[in-house]
Formats: sequence, C-alpha cells, structure tokens
Amino acid sequence: MSNTKQTSNLPIHCAAAALLLFGTALWSTTAHSQALAWNSEGNNAASIFRQVDRSTTDDGVTAETPARLRRQIVDYTTAEAPGTIVVDTPNTYLYFVLGGGKAVRYGIGVGREGFTWTGVKTIERKSEWPDWHPPADMLARQPYLPRFMAGGPGNPLGARAMYLGGTVYRIHGTNAPDTIGKQVSSGCIRMVNDDVIDLYERVRVGTKVVVVR
Repeated sequence: MSNTKQTSNLPIHCAAAALLLFGTALWSTTAHSQALAWNSEGNNAASIFRQVDRSTTDDGVTAETPARLRRQIVDYTTAEAPGTIVVDTPNTYLYFVLGGGKAVRYGIGVGREGFTWTGVKTIERKSEWPDWHPPADMLARQPYLPRFMAGGPGNPLGARAMYLGGTVYRIHGTNAPDTIGKQVSSGCIRMVNDDVIDLYERVRVGTKVVVVR
C-alpha cells in the first residue's frame, strides 16, 4: 500500500465525527484496553486513534458486518453510464456502474440526520493517505478535535479520499469500520479502507457522482 499522498489546505468538513479519549497514560496497556469510542457528534463520536480490532478481516470490515455491506458485483439497472458513481444514501450503498446491468456495490457510512444531501457532482481531486484539517464549524461543535492530523492509519479520512467538486464533501476511507451501514458523518461518504482503495483505482478525476436520498 502506497504511503505517498497529495496534501491540500482545503477545509475538511465531515471527517469522522469522532475522537477516542485517552487518559494521561496514553500508550499504556490500561489506556489501550479502556479507550472509549463515542458514537454521535453530541457525545463525541467514533475514534480518531482507533486501535487495531483483531476481529477485523483483511478487507477492513468487521466479523459482524452484514453480508449486504460487503463489496460485491450486483445486478443494477440504471440510465447512468459505466464509470458513474451512484450513492444510495437511504440504503447506505455506493454503486460503481459497470454497464450491462451490473455494478460494484459497496457498503458505506453516510450523513447523520440533518447532514444528508443530494446532487450531481464530479470528482475534482484524489488523494492517498490524506491529511485532515477540521474546519472552523466542526471545531466549534467538537472543540476537542485536533486542528490538524497528518495522513496515516489513525487518520479518520483513512487510506484514500476523492473530493467532490463544488462541495466540502468527499468519499473517503475510515479508521472506524464498524460505522459502515450507519448514519454517522457530517455529509461525507465513508468506506472501509480496502473498499475505498478499490474504488480509488477504478475512478478518475472528472468521474460523475450522483447522490440520492
């Protein structure tokens, strides 16, 4: 897996609404075993410093992840051209249209109540292991968040990010795979890292993205 990355000073609006709290013994065995992950913005949701989950499979989903949220090729009838991304917000699916009545379907995490949206956008930029710059409005709601976090396995943007033109949103990875299939973000579309890497390799700058709800 490449560790190269493109950096940007664009604001990050909706990386995981999440932070793992550690005590003064941040790296002690006790802190590792007792670290808390909160699951809504009001209660300080999922972990930035997520520890390795031994129940997580090689594709990044957890052992408890429903079969429907695992990456698979499915029958999919659409008028959209092959290569288009369709985000099905209510069902927490992202489709990459293959044509011939088929698509690759991925399980995703979507915006929580009040943060869902619709529209037709394009991918304007792609980045590997992106840095995270929480914007001012997110910091106002969650003042405990870091002001900057370098890209890497502990970063809530995960392994890849695809930035949607004309918005502050992106399709990105996550360090909290148990949030897939849930309404958790501030509007971004999150995927497990293996899935976002797979999608990243399929799309190019300029790819059409249709978001429905």
